[in-house]
Amino acid sequence: MQRTVVVIGGGASGMMAAGTAAERGRRVILLEKNRVLGRKIRITGKGRCNLTNLTDVEGLVAHIPGNGRFLRSAFYRFGPEDLIRFFAGLGLETKVERGSRVFPVSDVSADVVRALERFVRAGGVDVRLDTVARAVVADGGVRGVRLKDGALLEADAVVLAAGGASYPATGTTGDGYRMAAALGHALVPIRPSLVPLEVAEAWAAELQGLSLRHVDLYALSPEDRTLWRERGEMLFTHFGVSGPLALSASRHVVRCEGCRLRIDLKPALTEERLDARVQRDLQAAARRQVANALRDLLPHALIPVALREAAIPEQTPAHQITRAQRLRLVHALKHLMLTVTGPRPWSEAITTAGGVSVAEVDPRTMQSRRVPGLYLTGEVLDVDGYTGGYNLQIAFTTGRVAGESV
Repeated sequence: MQRTVVVIGGGASGMMAAGTAAERGRRVILLEKNRVLGRKIRITGKGRCNLTNLTDVEGLVAHIPGNGRFLRSAFYRFGPEDLIRFFAGLGLETKVERGSRVFPVSDVSADVVRALERFVRAGGVDVRLDTVARAVVADGGVRGVRLKDGALLEADAVVLAAGGASYPATGTTGDGYRMAAALGHALVPIRPSLVPLEVAEAWAAELQGLSLRHVDLYALSPEDRTLWRERGEMLFTHFGVSGPLALSASRHVVRCEGCRLRIDLKPALTEERLDARVQRDLQAAARRQVANALRDLLPHALIPVALREAAIPEQTPAHQITRAQRLRLVHALKHLMLTVTGPRPWSEAITTAGGVSVAEVDPRTMQSRRVPGLYLTGEVLDVDGYTGGYNLQIAFTTGRVAGESV
């Protein structure tokens, strides 16, 4: 007798699970509350869709601070190279860019959705758009899905791929958490992750639009303990900071009162070597104001900020800068500090940290340890990674494993 599988959620993990289960001869019904599939995929990576990161399993785990080890065996079954081959088989060619990030050659995220739709339709999946699942029905095991209109959709297995709480305008409004909790699952409190950060310092807004490259960003605890550090790019905004570094840092400071960010503007130079460089610049422009002497060292907009942080008047002639002032400037360039006051709203968060406790899910199958026949994937689980394609790989991998297991 053909088994019926209902997949709740038509995002990355849901479409992967549905198509994979259909390949294995299951009768699959895919429920999506939106009028289109893959709505969140369409806006990821600024519309380009960073599919994955071409690293090995240990590299993936290292970039997933939210329970990466739980996914180790799943990644061995379906990792980045498997995903690239999967999309190639669907006619979607990919390319690898800086930082091993993988994108579709077309740079169009909608092409990713279309490829997944082909995969789903080829397997004969019954796709029902604009259909809201209200609850998973279980009694010693999964019995089906209760729809918003009260109808019961009977099923032998249910894949809960309803997404998280980030970008709620795309339909990810935490439905999956409520359904899982109603079945007795323990939830780790959710919080926005990969979200821009608001800061206390007014000078950050003065730099709105300034992008920094090749800088080190540190996330510091109130006791100045380093929670995280990475080199890359960041962006100043009217409220604080954004860009890849700030988004990844948010994972560690979003609920931390008194946490700070430290920017090292010149990570390739020690303080001694940077001091020597500053001395040369000051000597070369000895008769000019110090602000003019730093034009080859810093972006123009950043010079007044650096000088204020070092307590040096901008009009000071370069040749009058004292050793103490120079050392304060060097320190400011290596320790530009920002005080985090909080995250931006959920609507600006890329992903969700928290969710169904992974202790209650079998990592080999993604099946619930509490409810036989219930499988959990993607953001519903308490797993989350940094920027760079890791979160979509989580979605595709967990969806693939669930689809192979139902």
